[in-house]
Amino acid sequence: MAFLRTVSRCNSLVPRKVSSPSATGNGCLSYSKSEQFLRQYCIHAASNRGPLPSAVLAALNHRLALEGYPFDGARRWRSTTVAAASPVATGARQRQQQDNNPSTPERDPLDVSFNDPHAAFKSKTTFELIRAYFVYVLCSSEFLVENNMKLMKLMRAVLGDRLFIYLMKQTFYGHFVAGEDRIRIVPTLERLRSFGVKPILDYSVEEDLSQEEAEKREVEASVSSAGTNLAEDSADSLPQYSVDKTFADRRYKVQSARTYFYLNEATCERNMETFLECLDAVKGATFGTGITAIKLTALGRPQLLLQVSEVIMQARRYMMDLAGSTGNILTHHKTIQDLERYLGNVADKAEVKEFLKKVTSDKDGILHLFPWTGIINEDCQLSETFRVPDPVTGQMRRLISKIPPKEEEMFRNMIRRLNTIVKTAQDLDVRIMIDAEQTYFQPAISRITLEMMRRYNTEKAIVFNTYQCYLKDTYKEVCTDLEQAKRQNFYFGAKLVRGAYIEQERARAAALGYEDPTNPSFEATTEMYHKTLTECLRRIRILKDANIDPKKIAIMVASHNEDTVRFAIKKMEEIGIHPEDKVICFGQLLGMCDYITFPLGQAGYSAYKYIPYGPVNEVLPYLSRRAQENKGVLQKIKKEKRLLLSEITKRLAKGQLFYKPKGKYVPI
Repeated sequence: MAFLRTVSRCNSLVPRKVSSPSATGNGCLSYSKSEQFLRQYCIHAASNRGPLPSAVLAALNHRLALEGYPFDGARRWRSTTVAAASPVATGARQRQQQDNNPSTPERDPLDVSFNDPHAAFKSKTTFELIRAYFVYVLCSSEFLVENNMKLMKLMRAVLGDRLFIYLMKQTFYGHFVAGEDRIRIVPTLERLRSFGVKPILDYSVEEDLSQEEAEKREVEASVSSAGTNLAEDSADSLPQYSVDKTFADRRYKVQSARTYFYLNEATCERNMETFLECLDAVKGATFGTGITAIKLTALGRPQLLLQVSEVIMQARRYMMDLAGSTGNILTHHKTIQDLERYLGNVADKAEVKEFLKKVTSDKDGILHLFPWTGIINEDCQLSETFRVPDPVTGQMRRLISKIPPKEEEMFRNMIRRLNTIVKTAQDLDVRIMIDAEQTYFQPAISRITLEMMRRYNTEKAIVFNTYQCYLKDTYKEVCTDLEQAKRQNFYFGAKLVRGAYIEQERARAAALGYEDPTNPSFEATTEMYHKTLTECLRRIRILKDANIDPKKIAIMVASHNEDTVRFAIKKMEEIGIHPEDKVICFGQLLGMCDYITFPLGQAGYSAYKYIPYGPVNEVLPYLSRRAQENKGVLQKIKKEKRLLLSEITKRLAKGQLFYKPKGKYVPI
């Protein structure tokens, strides 16, 4: 009966037709009767984590259509209601109107030494500063950091859930995590925005698996039911792209990256829904200026990424055998006619002609041996796509073993999930950053991400790829991908990071007997980062000089290293790229390096915080990693502790114990 009354109430709202929300004379916003009801309903539904009943949803869709609200179904409705459910939606809408027409946005001069404690922490209450200092002191204790997970579990057992959750919210959780759900994080996002900083949202819930369970899941999910060898001829298989039980727990020697372990397709569907909710939250609280981070290993079976990665490397080897040079196929600068000559007499065979017809090329030469565009169409048969002609016999041979129909369906499901996420992001005008992962997954992740860029980055950079600069080939990979974006005319988005898996990668390469893919030192990694960033900036300058939209290339400098941030700012000045060009942005984690992020945002640079959220008990693995990471950067903590102590002392001396942050900055 209650459900029927709800439907009846919704229908009764129709006769009073009101236009979509608009500003009234007194500066407030008026809403239709349907939207007033929906705002109340959605707040209730969000707090109960329940979806709208289908009958109610259908009625609401119909009524809002009558009132002039465009819609394309349940997914779109869910996206448009998040802002309404936000407790600060009215104020946010007013701020959006102001942001669209800022008269003189507030800006501070930037101290590139990052030594100004007031600029770093004026967005914080005094309690938050004291808490941050306390957390950093604890992170300086080797014993506490090494045993942090055991200690947190012990505290929860001794104190009970309620007291433990309260204690965590006052300490580690409160410092590193924005809140429990997408409604509770809104005040944090609003405050960040008022100080010129935008969010990258990440739902940071992780399974607390034992090493044995993680290894078991990974091995089972990384081996095809058709056999363990990924290549048809085991002699040609590449050891880097096979599962090894010693390294099956992908958390081994990794501190700063979240890890997903495949369980089943239903889990991947839930992960997709979580990412979609992140998109909704970003849209609702930031009006499209935010970003959502996702991992491809959360959306499908890792075996499929291993196989596609090996195919890519086998294709490079095949091209090298024909053309005699190394690297990506695009960099060989060969034409279809060249390929015909390499294949000699067998080029006249029917199957070879069909293969050559499908090779992706343009007037400048071959881009890919395979029609990668088709791989994201959800109907691609992997084992039939990745075949090349033998240059001696002309027979077509697979670079991937025959995949059972069930696993082909799993691959299509993974691509469908990714397409759903990116399409929703495009509809909401929110950006997606696809995180980098281990090198044995990364060729597939990068290839799929670039095809998503080609499909969706037609008017602006919606999809961003991530490049880890501790890898030896990062500069070449970025240059190749920039060239592909130029030749295929799509917007290129990249997040540059130092990387999260270096120790694991080195240990795995040594154990399995393949070449170490990482740079030999921190200095070499820094050089790679700066070299890659400089190339991206150089190409942006070329676009500006040619009167081509410089936003064709968008780069995030995701680094906690202040020398790298200074380098980026200096290069921007040298090359003539301004913050207002909106082609370079900076990003750091919530609770880390505030002395870099906030001065950048307040000075008019595009600055982001990586915002984790989730229930306290379910983000303990995330908190454990943050403690480990802070232990590893003691010099950085030392500076942040000094700045925190300086600001706390000044506030206490001025009687500002109850200081309330009030920002009037407009993010770039």
